[in-house]
Amino acid sequence: MAKKKTAFFCQNCGVQSPKWLGKCPSCGEWNTFVEEVFAAFEPQDWVDEKGPKIPKSKPVAIDEIEISNEFRIQTKDIELDRVLGGGLVSGSMVLIGGEPGIGKSTLMLQIALRMTFADILYVSGEESEQQLKMRAQRIGHQSSSLYILTETNLNSIFIQIKALRPSILIIDSIQTIFTDKVDAASGSITQVRQCAGELMKFAKKTNTPVFLIGHITKDGSLAGPKILEHMVDTVIQFEGDRHLSYRILRTTKNRFGSTSELGIYEMQSNGLRQVSNPSEILISQRDDGLSGISIGASLEGNRPLLIEIQSLVSSAAYGTPQRSSTGFDSKRLNMLLAVLEKRGGYRLGMQDVFLNITGGLRIDDPAIDLAVAVSIISSLEEIPIPKKVCFAAEIGLGGEIRAVNRIESRIMEAEKLGFDQIYISNYNTKGLDVSKINIEIKPYSKLDSVLSSILN
Repeated sequence: MAKKKTAFFCQNCGVQSPKWLGKCPSCGEWNTFVEEVFAAFEPQDWVDEKGPKIPKSKPVAIDEIEISNEFRIQTKDIELDRVLGGGLVSGSMVLIGGEPGIGKSTLMLQIALRMTFADILYVSGEESEQQLKMRAQRIGHQSSSLYILTETNLNSIFIQIKALRPSILIIDSIQTIFTDKVDAASGSITQVRQCAGELMKFAKKTNTPVFLIGHITKDGSLAGPKILEHMVDTVIQFEGDRHLSYRILRTTKNRFGSTSELGIYEMQSNGLRQVSNPSEILISQRDDGLSGISIGASLEGNRPLLIEIQSLVSSAAYGTPQRSSTGFDSKRLNMLLAVLEKRGGYRLGMQDVFLNITGGLRIDDPAIDLAVAVSIISSLEEIPIPKKVCFAAEIGLGGEIRAVNRIESRIMEAEKLGFDQIYISNYNTKGLDVSKINIEIKPYSKLDSVLSSILN
């Protein structure tokens, strides 16, 4: 029998300590250390009767290594394939996290039902077979190659995997799985680390892709030890307000592709619908005469997006002005307000400013600075902005209009959606081929010039 040892683990970040601590030195949380029992490896795990085992691998000169294109499996889901970097890589482990009720299980079941060309094993530790069958009927897809297993013991799961030999494995969720090798409750730091490690060995040894669905903590980070995110190949966050219909799929780690790609879904009664043209849903249908609304040309990965920005400026009723933003960095909002007051001469010191990015998106692209500034002044002066006008430029501290990258993609997206004018930086016009562009380009170098042009 293996020797049992005890240690204290932080339930928030997973750091280990030989004794109990009131405050975690890693994440700073209080009263998160819990004592757990784990089994230490015995010597026969690493040596045999004849002595130490000879490793099968050996050093190879970097010039002798041959590069081969990794085999990717198309999941029949365009949004997921884009986020993964072109498809699912064989032998990879993908971790999907999100808030309860956001649609993680629905997304995985929907993808498994669509991939009829491969045998898929869906292991559920949270729902029964009848619940999954009812969800599959609601989604409306039928598949004879999807197998459901309701089990939480990892040893029993591997027995069924050996008998079925699936092409893809889905675990829902990793916090419900336990192994007998560890004397701890399921969902604990030790159990999550041990189960994820064995699943990773299985994925790499058999070249089988594995999806792990994970829970998140109250601050939005993935629950369990931080090493879980380091072990897997790809970490995907499924975001969005569960009271709204739109969901956003984005990667925070990807060993096989970019981490700046974005996938958008719409939650409907029959499952998740892929949104192929998100700009149409992010721009609301509105009447003329509404102030404080502007359109910004943003970029998420390789995908251009036109988003609607709403602002509301009113007199501070309680003396201290409020600065509130949804989907936009509050510190950057304060910077833009300071530039508008210092360089533009607008009195915003005693005004409440509320900013909202529609559709539930969170945008970090500085190219929407100009659209945000124009939206704020439009609400302050009660002057509406024409519907067929959009903006793509960054604002500097001196009030200058700065150039942004990939301006051609932003202009083509605006032209495709029927916009008449786009305001950009004067420095973006260098090398820009306007012969193929049917939208009017308005280049400027100063913020006050843009505001005078659009609001007059």
